Amino acid sequence: MLTNSKAFSGFSVNDSAKAKSFYEQTLGLQVEELQMPGLLRLHLAGGNAVLIYPKPSHEPATFTILNFPVADVEQAVDELTARGVTFEKYEGTPMATDAKGIFRKGGPLIAWFKDPAGNLLSVIAQDTQEA
Repeated sequence: MLTNSKAFSGFSVNDSAKAKSFYEQTLGLQVEELQMPGLLRLHLAGGNAVLIYPKPSHEPATFTILNFPVADVEQAVDELTARGVTFEKYEGTPMATDAKGIFRKGGPLIAWFKDPAGNLLSVIAQDTQEA
């Protein structure tokens, strides 16, 4: 029944204007404002899109909602840090990160950061995108 449906995902934010600025200005992505106030479409490489919708009672997800595969995680972390992004630091857990916020202890290199609504995003080694 849904075999040919072009599914898409979405996530909520508590402030659409802040989200639009962050995804557009800080991350450099194309963000389209839709007709319904506060509704945004985030355009990703490969023709993919994600719906961003306002939710007054928004609570950030406790998992990574969006992964950005990159060729060089270290370089991506440095560039995003220079743009004001703060990477999460996890200490004393199996997912412990280094001082830059990069997980290097097995598996793909990955670094997590939050959008203005507190949603978790990551930059992850590009060769994992087909996993």
